Amino acid sequence: MGLQPPLPAKRLLAKELKIRNRTISVTSSTEIRTLTTPQELFAAAAEEVVRAAKEAVAQRGRFTIALSGGSTPKSLFNLLATNARASLPWDKMFFFWSDERHVPPTDPDSNYRMADEAMLSKIPVAAANIFRVPAENPDAAAAAQAYDQTLQKFFQSKPGEFPRFDLILLGLGPDGHTASLFPETAALQEKSRLVVANWVEKFKTNRITFTAPLLNAARSVAFLVSGTDKAPALHAVLEDESAPAERYPAKLVRLTDGKLIWFLDKAAASELSTATG
Repeated sequence: MGLQPPLPAKRLLAKELKIRNRTISVTSSTEIRTLTTPQELFAAAAEEVVRAAKEAVAQRGRFTIALSGGSTPKSLFNLLATNARASLPWDKMFFFWSDERHVPPTDPDSNYRMADEAMLSKIPVAAANIFRVPAENPDAAAAAQAYDQTLQKFFQSKPGEFPRFDLILLGLGPDGHTASLFPETAALQEKSRLVVANWVEKFKTNRITFTAPLLNAARSVAFLVSGTDKAPALHAVLEDESAPAERYPAKLVRLTDGKLIWFLDKAAASELSTATG
């Protein structure tokens, strides 16, 4: 992504955010932040991670974050590892994954492996603070159940209660999926479990994913969306009231009592009426 030589996080982020940064408020709990370039998107998202982490540690003594896979968060992770290494309370940060491929952690497709290579291996965080999905288990349902139990134990959840992450990072696929909640898949109907194995027919494989109720219990969710290939789906999710959630699962993300932020670059936002003018 062509990072500049390391600078103190605040200095770098402030510099990036001065450049044509537009914030469009949608509701009191949802906002869209449209940035001109992907680099500005990464900087704005990094600033939000730093802000949320410091606020959570100050208020609750720890920061819980669920990471996502894909090229956009990878660039964010690189930026955090390079320019926020000295400013984040890494010893009080706890890392989870909102979804994972059904592959071992050493597999090139592993979301854990991507995050480890881009960020976790470069920062002062204890191994005990990292909770990856045990996706090497040949039984995807058992892996999902084990991760469900890991979350319940960590958050000390009561029966029927959904854990409350401080921040969940999500992406948006060109087909409208988020996490591994793909269009017209069984996981879209899940109401009680935290994590499920979701069969995705077009890939002929299971994906392990947070459920919509768990996503919606978060204090904050940040979508990172970059590129013109995402523009039609983004328009459907944000502006087309007739587009069904069964077809565009990202529509299911409606926080119960939290803040939803969409970080977009100009290309991704190109079909939004609110991004014109």
